[in-house]
This record gives sequence, structure tokens and C-alpha cells, in this order.
Amino acid sequence: MATNTAVDVVMPQMGVSVSEGTITKWSKNVGDTIEADETLLEISTDKVDTEVPSPASGVVSEILVQEGETVEVGTVLARIGGEHSAAAAPPPPEPATQPAAEEAAAAATEGQEATPEPEPPAQPAQPAVPGNGKAFVSPVVARIAAEHGIDPSQVPGTGTGGRVTKKDIVAFVESGAAQPQAPAPAAAPQPAPTQAPPPASPPTAAPVPAAAGTSAEPQAPRPTPVGAQGETLEPMSAMRRGIAEHMRRSLDTSAHVTSAIEVDMTRVVQIREKLKKEYQSAYGVNPTYLAFIARATVETLRDYPWVNGELRGDQIVTRNYVNLGFAVELADGKGLIVPNLKNAETLNLLGMAKGIADVARRARDKQLTPDDVAGGSFTITNPGGYGTFHGTPVISQPQAGILGTYAIVKRPWVITDGNGADAIAIRSMMNLTLTYDHRLVDGAYAGRFLRDLRERLQGWSETDY
Repeated sequence: MATNTAVDVVMPQMGVSVSEGTITKWSKNVGDTIEADETLLEISTDKVDTEVPSPASGVVSEILVQEGETVEVGTVLARIGGEHSAAAAPPPPEPATQPAAEEAAAAATEGQEATPEPEPPAQPAQPAVPGNGKAFVSPVVARIAAEHGIDPSQVPGTGTGGRVTKKDIVAFVESGAAQPQAPAPAAAPQPAPTQAPPPASPPTAAPVPAAAGTSAEPQAPRPTPVGAQGETLEPMSAMRRGIAEHMRRSLDTSAHVTSAIEVDMTRVVQIREKLKKEYQSAYGVNPTYLAFIARATVETLRDYPWVNGELRGDQIVTRNYVNLGFAVELADGKGLIVPNLKNAETLNLLGMAKGIADVARRARDKQLTPDDVAGGSFTITNPGGYGTFHGTPVISQPQAGILGTYAIVKRPWVITDGNGADAIAIRSMMNLTLTYDHRLVDGAYAGRFLRDLRERLQGWSETDY
């Protein structure tokens, strides 16, 4: 149903560490009719390339951000419906050109020689735009260009007005072109010649300061900031700035406490070995240890709703569902994103294994949607794949807890047989940690959660879940 009230289309939040996005393509123009959930535009971020659906049906009344531009999360990109119309956009240029034409005609009839004076003021504005040989360059494009030492003015632009888009700069980098660094030194000597022309008599004095380089040094810090000997400096990416802000805000918001427990995963290891061949041949999926832990976790969260809840002001929020998030590493350890499986409590072991593999693949291929990263209620992080045995993860706000899973290692362990006799056996052991918000979850409550989670994993049966 079309709406008579204007509906804003905003830049979506694509993960807690994503602070901005670039418009790569508009699928509709001003004046076009669009249906709710129909693709309106495509965006690109450091982590995700995705389509943005229209939030309502109606006519596209305004497009406020053009292709190739980068804006912050929450920025209004367009409006659907309302009193604005496609005809509302053209009028502004017309009144702007008509007065100029009228002034020119009036000046011509009066025969004034001062008429050239109004034109020079308009000319300075024109060279200001092509100063670098290109129009506006987005922060994402500028960052990629800086990282590879590329002058954006040397990159062919396919965006509006020849603007260099993210795809243009990435394609240029991948093509192996690296000569754009050469023009940079050519631009540096230009200040010296500009000072040389006035004193025509001493041309030899001008090259001396240029050769000495002392006069140029105060202006040189901008190309490459240099740290102490042995140090390398690099600017923070937008992704890293977002992660830093989110982690700091979490520590400033929640009262972080971490509890740990040891789990005998021997039974799970044995069952996984039996299921692995069947799952891979019949379903094309690997039943990872993370799938077992995730399945046991959602079952345990049923009995501990505050671990799956949050504090919202002075209200405690609990849920009858689990949107289970998984921290996925991106960019060779230089970033991460946390997509989540909606209603994970409805998934059996096979469904959990498929779901984890799917969101992890789409996260690394930048194919997640806004819905994939929104609405998480509890998170699992899995650094154990790299051999770590303990950690204290930071809670992803506004959640109340995060589970850390660690390496499974074989260790001697005391077990009790059916007759009550103790014996030492080699068992596959793993540590689990639960970091929780002590404002909501107490230590005893967290301890019981970990205890029950351990019992589910140690008592796993082939017929379970």
C-alpha cells in the first residue's frame, strides 16, 4: 500500500563496528514507483555489500545521497511518499538560470562595460572542483588510495560525473597499476618555482633552498608520518574505529565478570567422528565442535533467561527465543563481524551446523544482509580454533553475556568408574568461559549456567538434539 506520509530510508547498521557505508547503485529514480521490500539501492561497507529494500510502497520522492558517496550509519538516503514529487526537484535549477539570463540581457541593452565583472566571481568556483582532476572522493576511496599510494585523479571513474567509486579504486589496485606514486614528487617541487619568478635576477638562489630541502621539511609531515626508530604508523580504518568504540562503550556500560569451567568433551569427540562422514556426504556440511556447543547452549539458555536477556533502562528484558551470534574474523585478523542465527532454539544439530557454516561464509564473502547482524541476544566467540585455552571476551552491547570456547586438548583426567573407584584416563578437555554483565547476572547464576552446559556436553547422546 502506498503511503501519503514521507518514509525515510536510512543507511542501515551493518554490524556494531561499521560506522559508514557507500552508495554503489540506485535501483530507482526520483518519481519511480516502488513496492515495500523491493530493492531500492545497493550499499558497500568494509564488511558487507548488500541490497537495501524499500521500507514502504509509494513513489520515490527524494534521493538525498548520490552514487559513490559515503555517509555515516543513520543518515537519511532517500524518502518514499509524502508531499514531495518528482516535479519538485527540477524547479530549483530553473530560477537559478533565469535570473542569470535576465541580468545578461539587461547588461547587454545598457551597454555597460562592467558586465564582465559578474562572470569572474563564478569562475573561481569552477577550478576549485577539478583541483585534483576529479570530483568528490569518498572516505572509503580515499583510504584505499592512501593504503596503496595511488592518486585518485589517475583512476578512471564510472560514478556520477566521473566520480571514482569503491569498485573503480579496487579494480585499479587489482590491475597492478602502481605508478601513480610518481606524480607525487613532481607536485612537491612546484612551490619552489612559484617563488623563483619574482626575483628574475638571482635564479641561482632559488634552486639552493630546494636542494637543501630545509625549507620544504615543515610542509613534508603530511605524506608519511614517522614514528620512532623501528616503528610503523598507519591510520585506523573505519572498521577498526568502530570496533574500538564499541568495545570501549561496552566496558564503560556493563560490569564485566568472567567465570570459567572445564568440560570433558570426549563423548562429543566420539559422536562427531561418527557423524562427520554422514553429514559431509549426505548434507555437505561439517559438524564442527562449535555446532555441538551452540546446540547445547541454546538448550541451557531456556533455563537461564537473564543470560539471554538485557537491561533496558531500569527494565529487565527476557526472551522466549535465542538469536545466537557468532564472531567471525575478517580481513586477516584486522576486523570482525557478528552475524546471528535467528530463533536458534528451533534448530537441531544438523540445522545448527548448516546455519553456522552459512553465516560464516556469507560474512567472509560480504554477502550478509542488515537482518543478519541485527537483533542478536547472545554471542559465542571461538578463539580455541587457534589453540588458545582461556580468555575474557568483551560483551557485545546490549547483550548480557558472551560465551568463549577454547582449544580441545588431551589431558590426564581423574574419572570415576561404575564401582566408585577413581582412575586416571586420557580425556579430551576444553575450557569454557562466560563473560556476563554483573548488573543483571550474579556469579552463582552464571556458575549454574556453566555447570548445566557442561552436563549437557558431557552427557551427549547420539539420539540427542
